[in-house]
Amino acid sequence: MYLTIIMSRNYKFHNPDGVYFVTSTVIHWIDIFTRREYKDIIIDSLNYCTANKGLVVHAYVIMSNHIHLIISKTSDKIKFSDIMRDFKKFTAMHLIKTIKESPNESRKLWLLNAMQKAGKKNINNTNYQLWQQHNHPIHIEGEMIDQKLDYIHYNPVKAGWVLEPYEFYYSSARNYTEMESPLTVTSVFDGALI
Repeated sequence: MYLTIIMSRNYKFHNPDGVYFVTSTVIHWIDIFTRREYKDIIIDSLNYCTANKGLVVHAYVIMSNHIHLIISKTSDKIKFSDIMRDFKKFTAMHLIKTIKESPNESRKLWLLNAMQKAGKKNINNTNYQLWQQHNHPIHIEGEMIDQKLDYIHYNPVKAGWVLEPYEFYYSSARNYTEMESPLTVTSVFDGALI
């Protein structure tokens, strides 16, 4: 069977009606998402984007230093790049604030120092930088959707955190096996909420 991938060399959201595989990575691959409260900030922001910005999340996984998403959108009024920009800006601000205020974060000074150094090197930031600038969007169709869905769901297995994809709480693998999940997603196969 023919495998379809439509990928830009400069990783842009070219098709406003497309389905995209997106990766957002923390600066220097720092393990930020080691605490539940930090992962919940990502979930809350994705919920907001689906409810208010027309984002459709088909699959996701929150790893320790990056997130993978399969997304599309319902509205032509807002661009993918604007949704991702707003998502990353909000989550960065909220995560930095949470880290600053956390009495339990043993790496607080180290994390804030690393983010501050990165922020000073980037003219787009005022003080701190949490996310790397790019999202590496890849427009996907056909069998590539299945491949990227498996890639997302098996990330925690490959990391050695779980034996089966559905065992990892912060992954849509739970949605696709009809288990409780912190984020409702829209099936990439039939468009139904799961």
